[in-house]
Amino acid sequence: MAQGPELDFSSFVNRMKGERVGGGAESTGHDYSYILDRQTRAAFERARPVELAVAATVRMSKQIIRGQLLGNSVKVSERQFPRIHRITQQCADTLHIAPPTVYLVPSPVLNAATYGTNEDSFIMVHSALASSYTDEELLTVIGHECGHIHNSHVVYLTALHFLTQMAGAFVAWIVEPATMALRAWSRRAEITCDRAAMLCSKDETVATRALAKLIVGSNKLFEEFNMDAFLEQYEEGKDGVGRYLEAFATHPYLTKRVLAMRTFGQSELYKKAANLGDGGLSMQEVDERVLALLKGDA
Repeated sequence: MAQGPELDFSSFVNRMKGERVGGGAESTGHDYSYILDRQTRAAFERARPVELAVAATVRMSKQIIRGQLLGNSVKVSERQFPRIHRITQQCADTLHIAPPTVYLVPSPVLNAATYGTNEDSFIMVHSALASSYTDEELLTVIGHECGHIHNSHVVYLTALHFLTQMAGAFVAWIVEPATMALRAWSRRAEITCDRAAMLCSKDETVATRALAKLIVGSNKLFEEFNMDAFLEQYEEGKDGVGRYLEAFATHPYLTKRVLAMRTFGQSELYKKAANLGDGGLSMQEVDERVLALLKGDA
């Protein structure tokens, strides 16, 4: 039997607590983050099964992904896709993080993702998304990914990616508890990063449109898309069996995410950031309403 990797997660946790490069729950400037996202990450640092899973995967994964990207994608810079580079810089400035490395990945799927470590993160933007989205919509997408960096999500995203990809190499009962815990956290983290996207774009309509385009998958078809009709699907589906299947997903259903973004749009925090005047919901009120949405109780 092959010897498993040495799991020295305690030093990793101490390093996270001490360095918090790119933000974290204890840092300033994170008032927008979803409270259950922050609480879950704090719990991870005390949950040994998740600690072990993260320790085993993050150490090996960073260089593997980076090597693949350098060989099969294009590294964005001032000389290479300057439009994407400029938008990334704008998002990083808004969230007060160091500009991350971005790679343009050849793919017909509208998507983006962030992996690495909190100290060294990189964003992957699929070519179909970069070519289909306007500058304002792309600002929303990259702002969302920068939100993962700002909130110290990256190690857990990387661990979840590798646990999912490599689950067949392990006995299922060993990895499934950690995978389920990470999926539950990931759904909460997406709410935080949708808010980061709105803070970067400062335009609720653009931000929700960029998210809705993911489900349509086509600029041409999106011309016929009706947002209000789409959001009516929340009421139609919230009591169905699909709500149980969502527990196995890494992202909340898109209807819930758009409604959660609209709720954040009513907050005092967002209105000030977008220069929409004073007043609005407190973040506690926003989080309470979003929790009801995610549970299907709204």
